Amino acid sequence: MITFDNIIRIENDSRIPKYQQLVQCLIENIERGYLTVGEKIPSINEVSEKFYLSRDTVEKAYNQLKKQKIILSVKGKGYYVARNVSQSKLKVLFLLNKLSNYKLRIYNSFLESLGTTAKVDLHLYHCDAKIMLSILEENMGAYDFYVVMPHFKDDKLRHLNINDQVTEALQRIPSEKLVIMDNVIPELGEDVASIYQDFKGDIYKALKEGIARLKKYDKLVLVYPDKVLYPYPSEIKCGFQKFCANHNFDFEIIPTIYPEMELEVNDAYITIEENDLVSLIKQIRDQKFQMGEDIGVISYNDTPLKELLGITVMSTNFKVMGETAAYMIKKHKHEVVKNVFNFIDRGSI
Repeated sequence: MITFDNIIRIENDSRIPKYQQLVQCLIENIERGYLTVGEKIPSINEVSEKFYLSRDTVEKAYNQLKKQKIILSVKGKGYYVARNVSQSKLKVLFLLNKLSNYKLRIYNSFLESLGTTAKVDLHLYHCDAKIMLSILEENMGAYDFYVVMPHFKDDKLRHLNINDQVTEALQRIPSEKLVIMDNVIPELGEDVASIYQDFKGDIYKALKEGIARLKKYDKLVLVYPDKVLYPYPSEIKCGFQKFCANHNFDFEIIPTIYPEMELEVNDAYITIEENDLVSLIKQIRDQKFQMGEDIGVISYNDTPLKELLGITVMSTNFKVMGETAAYMIKKHKHEVVKNVFNFIDRGSI
């Protein structure tokens, strides 16, 4: 049986919780081959007494390792190393705020670009900071890289980029192991890799790119969902308002496409949610209007179906975002990169 001093180091002055230090010590020693599969490790009481830790602290660490199937307990005998966690295959924790067509395209692109040399675990936190914190707490120190897409909601279902608790949790991850997707968090410092969208600037520039088409319309209408389960960044709305003000467009912001809308000739709509796009197209057809002539339609975020239907879109390139994140991990880059955003005219405006 191995000795305490060979495998365990607890830094009392560190801000990293002691149970997490214990988890990391054991994982690192398994990775280095100092602990092998089937080898017995010190008991909870032994670690507690040797390092002046509470039993609850040690038990919390061991339970986390058991949950990850790194160690196992044998009744009446103790704890043993259950599996190898060799660094020959990268372990990546991928945290998404929601499961949507767009987010899956990023994730699949990331997987394809990273290849078979990595094991990627996908977790969803549903824009709930408490769920994300719980996931990070349970998996701190267990992965080589953490890819995090931070989008949250408050009690009033308003979008938040970040909060203090999440920032503090992310700061506990070594900067070289963290990749931020779809956002930038200045509080994390300049050494954290980030691939982001500039939601306010992107919509402004995209609308400006299509301004020649938009000038034939009397009014621009942004359909910005209000109080939805997964809220959208308010910067989208701000960028739209800025564009309309700077270029003298009459505009309106509504929360949804209502049934039996009073559509007016020479209005152009910008939709974000799929349901609103479907409802709008149906009403345009039902009221015998011509899309792209009488009523303009732009959709936010591209999909293959929108391409098939000939819908003009403003969209980030989800494939590139996933590829860039994978590239940064493979090449150990720590850059801040704005993702590609395009205005794609397909004739519906």
